[in-house]
This record gives sequence, C-alpha cells and structure tokens, in this order.
Amino acid sequence: MIIEPRMRGFICTTSHPKGCGQNVKNQIEYIKSKGPINGAKKVLVIGASTGFGLASRITSAFGSSAGTIGVFFEKPPTEGKTASPGWYNSAAFENEAHAAGLYAKSINGDAFSNEVKQQTLDLIKADLGQVDLVIYSLASPVRMHPVTGVLHRSVLKPIGSTFTNKTVDFHSGKVSEISIEPCNEEEIANTVAVMGGEDWAMWIDALKAQNLLAPGATTVAYSYIGPSLTEAVYRKGTIGRAKDHLEATAFAITDSLAGINGKAFVSVNKALVTQASSAIPVIPLYISLLYKIMKEEGIHEGCIEQIQRLYQERLYTGNEIPVDEKGRIRIDDLEMRPDVQEKVAKLWIEAVTENLSEIGDLEGYRKDFYNLFGFDVEGVDYKADTNEVVNIESIA
Repeated sequence: MIIEPRMRGFICTTSHPKGCGQNVKNQIEYIKSKGPINGAKKVLVIGASTGFGLASRITSAFGSSAGTIGVFFEKPPTEGKTASPGWYNSAAFENEAHAAGLYAKSINGDAFSNEVKQQTLDLIKADLGQVDLVIYSLASPVRMHPVTGVLHRSVLKPIGSTFTNKTVDFHSGKVSEISIEPCNEEEIANTVAVMGGEDWAMWIDALKAQNLLAPGATTVAYSYIGPSLTEAVYRKGTIGRAKDHLEATAFAITDSLAGINGKAFVSVNKALVTQASSAIPVIPLYISLLYKIMKEEGIHEGCIEQIQRLYQERLYTGNEIPVDEKGRIRIDDLEMRPDVQEKVAKLWIEAVTENLSEIGDLEGYRKDFYNLFGFDVEGVDYKADTNEVVNIESIA
C-alpha cells in the first residue's frame, strides 16, 4: 500500500515502516560514529520503542555491545492498517541488532501489569541471568493498578489557579492564548499514580526479589524540569508532582539496593518533540523557539544525542556520577543555559502568528513530529508500495 500521514488533532494515525526503519538506522549510525562506551552489557529497557527509551536501547546495543530486552505496548499491523510507530521501530532495531550479532528480544504488553513483569523476569532468567542496567522510560497517560485494579488517568493541569499563556497549533502556525483550569486533589493523586515512581519501584523490587539484578546494577528513569515559562502548567502542576514522586523514589530504590551496591538515578533531559509533548499546551511554542536558538548556537540535540551524552559523559566515565543538589543527573544543561533561556524569554514576548516562522523553528518542529511516525525522513520513497505487515522477530 501507499502509506501517507493521516492526522487527527495532535496524533498521526498512520506510520511508515520504511521511514521508522531509516530513523532507527540513522540513530545507530550516530552511536557508532561516536565510538565505544564502556557501559552495561545486559540491559532491560522498560518503554523501549520510541523517544528516550528507544535511544537508550540503541545506545546500549551499538555503543556498548549490550544484549537488550525491550518492553513496550504497541499496536501490531494488520492487513491494510499500519502498526504504531514503536512497533516498526522495534522491528527495525531487532533486525539491526541481530545482524550485528547482538542479543535482542522484545515483549509487547502493558508494563504496568504483573503478567508482563513476570514474563520479563522469566526471559531475563532464561537468557541473561541478570541485568546490570534498567532504563525506565514509560510515557503512558493511563495505568491500571496491578494491585487495586483501579484505572488511573493522568491530567496536565496547573495547581491552585487558572493558567493562561500563549500556545501554537504547529500544523497551522497559529499562535493563540489558552487557559487551563486548575486541578483537584484527586487529579493530582491520579497523575502521581500514573507518572510517579511507584511502578518503577515495583519493577526493581520484582527484579531484586528474584536475584535478577547484577552486583552494582544501575537503574535510570527520565524526567524533565523546563523553564519558568512552562513551570505553572508543568513542573509546578500535576505532572510536576508526579516527577517529584519519581525523584524521591530514586533515593528509596538506592536504599533498597544497598545490599548489591546498586544505585537509582533520575536523569533530567531536554525538551524534545514527542507524541506527548505535542499535546501539551505552551510546549510546542517553547520548543520551536528553543530549537531555533540551540541550532543557531550549534548545541541542539535530539533523543539519540542526549542519551549518547548521558552514557558517555555521565553514567560511564569511570568516575562518580555527577548530580545536582537534589541528586539528579542533568543532561538538560545546554537547554537551561542562562543565555539560551534569556533569548527564549525575549522571543516568547515577541511571538505572534505573523512572525513565528522567522523567529522560531516551527518547520523543524513539524519535521521532528512527522519523523516520529516515519514520515518526512530523507532517503525514503514515500510513493513506493510498502508492505505494512512487518513482524518483530522475537515476538512473531
């Protein structure tokens, strides 16, 4: 079939297997170009199919020659209907890993569930024995609690008062004002239940209980802080409460792993175009201004550049891992440079529909968004007939 992007609001309902595959190959080539990393050799990535999780799997495999197990929840293809992009990403990753002689297996299912956890533990036990790195990179809006059976839904809302600011429709380029009503206590609790650290701790407890963590094992979860421009709706809103919980969980996990000299960290990463961030008011406008400045300064990074730097310059230097005053690894350091943020704040005031294409990088934002779904990727013939039914080797 000829596969074209079909948009529904902030979501693309189709994805392109060749484009997703080329994206994965491009990230692999980048990692190989940066040289070897003396990192973990047996790696579990929870949330492994897109974004930072996929970049982590690629960096572990092609930077450190690691065997990897990836856990994700993606929609497989059916005849006449494309898979979700994470399915195609994972299929391409496995093909490339196996061609390079690397161990790579995947599990598709709800990572919050006890069943998927047990399936993963069984696979580690059978194939790897133990893992020495666990990456936790889930980005789901809902979570069925495995103990209570309650379905929790996260919300993106400010706490205490209505938030009003600029946003942009990145399809049309129209800048407008948006207001978001404040949350209630139940919405805070639900957001923490979905996006906080409870499930991360459950994974680590389960691995530890079955002796599947190697001595000195490290686990890393990903977070975001961002600038004062977005803090009312992000870091000081419902999601911020969840991120606070995630960060507190890192200390609790480190305490629980003292017996094997294991450690847990939260890595604070840069703002990037993701399916989730595209739906957050204010963020697309902020990112389009940020991209413009960081590209002009020559310091722009995507997911793969961020994670390569995290591994090479933070996690695996042979020295103690550098952290901030709250114990977090900061790989958002270039984004948060005072000169960069000063320029973003100035452009924010000026930004209107008429000038955004000049003062911001809306085109770069759009390209990155379409790339998420395998579209607008260089070197791919989108007019060619493409087989939408692609299997993942270890799942098929």
